[in-house]
Amino acid sequence: MAKICVIGGGASGLVAAIFAKRNGHDVTILEGNNECGKKLQITGNGRGNYFNSNMALNYYNSQNIDLLENIVNPENIAKINNFFKEIGLVANIKDGYYYPNSNQAISIKSVLLNEIKYLNIKIVYNHLVTNIKKDNNLFCITTNQGDFIADKVIIATGSKSYPKTGSTGIGYDLAKNFNHTIIPVLPALVQLKGQDSFYKEWSGIRTTVNLKLYENNQYIKQENGEIQLTDYGISGICVYNLSSLVARGLYKNKREVIHINFLPFLNFDNAMELLDWFEKRATVIKNRTISELFDSLLNYKLVNVFLKVLKIAKNKHWFDLTKNEKLSLCKMLIDYEFIVTETNSFDHAQVCSGGIPLSEINTKTMESLKVKNLYFTGEILDVDGQCGGYNLGFAWLSGMLAGENIND
Repeated sequence: MAKICVIGGGASGLVAAIFAKRNGHDVTILEGNNECGKKLQITGNGRGNYFNSNMALNYYNSQNIDLLENIVNPENIAKINNFFKEIGLVANIKDGYYYPNSNQAISIKSVLLNEIKYLNIKIVYNHLVTNIKKDNNLFCITTNQGDFIADKVIIATGSKSYPKTGSTGIGYDLAKNFNHTIIPVLPALVQLKGQDSFYKEWSGIRTTVNLKLYENNQYIKQENGEIQLTDYGISGICVYNLSSLVARGLYKNKREVIHINFLPFLNFDNAMELLDWFEKRATVIKNRTISELFDSLLNYKLVNVFLKVLKIAKNKHWFDLTKNEKLSLCKMLIDYEFIVTETNSFDHAQVCSGGIPLSEINTKTMESLKVKNLYFTGEILDVDGQCGGYNLGFAWLSGMLAGENIND
């Protein structure tokens, strides 16, 4: 029986501890907060979106996406779903998104901690790990309240996102002390800031759009869904799903531009097609001002912002506009170029991109390829997923692999 210390009582750490204990080991969790699973409680806006029916690798970002298949695969997915059933979590699956049937994220935390209690796993709270050294095959773990000795260590400290939940980024320093590489850590699943001056005027609007991301004028990816317009730029799930790619590009000084189509349901490819549509609309709906022509089409506030930016009086009629004015308006509506200046900060990021590359980990066991008996799980690794339960899914799976593969 080995003595194991799990550094961090978040999603991956709790699961790793449970599987390691089931494997017959003496397990202690060192948690820096006064409670475990602080970040877990706010996932899915408090509803607890903890998994997804479609865990395809294209929903993830990583510099070693090919290695991710050793972690996120049908066999492991079946095992982790069975694990949650075993510990009493009742799933409510909506459009592929897994939630506790209670619709409360705290239910996930509760069933995990109940299993921790049942297995007599020790949790030491308010112990911030500051250093780990290996000496004669033993790990000496230094905390703000004393030292611990362990045969094996699982580092599950999370990243730098939502630092108010205790995510300080210390795990990266611990990994670097063992000669691990750290791919630049950047905010992900986060809002984006732009360069135009009129954002305060469109702030508060929600509308359904199509987003297309271009990097140095090359098409990268698109997303569809509801967007929230803010006083600094744009937010919403479809924005979050592009933000990791944007952050990595900005870090490399690449030009990141998101083309926004505010009228995706019309299925037009360019401004000329939209112009023709408005020509017909203005012919059928006669004697309407340009503002009235937009009735039921878009949020009035957004229409007025665009008209103001283009210096078009809202009481003008469509046929009073010049062709250039019409084209400019149609392009802004169907192909507005949002030039990204930066992401929002770590304080607002749900997760981070970057971290320890999977190429430095045995992705079948989560053991370090540089240091024997040292394991890494969860967000400290260079894996980040889209919204929809993918990041927690990776946390559960990596924690399970670490815990069940620790042997004497």
